Amino acid sequence: MSPEDRILIKDLHLRGIIGINEDEREKKQDILINMAIFADVSTAAQSDDINDTLNYRTITKAIIQYVEEDSAHFTVEALATALARIAIQYGAPRVIVRVEKPGALRFAASVGVEIERTPADFAV
Repeated sequence: MSPEDRILIKDLHLRGIIGINEDEREKKQDILINMAIFADVSTAAQSDDINDTLNYRTITKAIIQYVEEDSAHFTVEALATALARIAIQYGAPRVIVRVEKPGALRFAASVGVEIERTPADFAV
């Protein structure tokens, strides 16, 4: 696999429960997600067949479902890790996930974290 091959999901705007304050636990907030999913895309580039690559639509749908319906994390760190786990479960050998909370800090456009994970990070 070429380490430069990656599928990019840019500026996925979702709403979910995230935060430690009481009002953050009750009302969904804006969450901004960016991902770089490393994958060997050379076979799909030759075949032009979606079955020869990671299906980013399937991964994105799983992320949307998780954030908007299934999760309620206190920290962006925990949410980013959960999203990385989803990408890894769909076959990504490596993923970079950035999760931001727009408007969470006064005078800042957003605050968030960026993490990098591989399957080894989730081995039991």
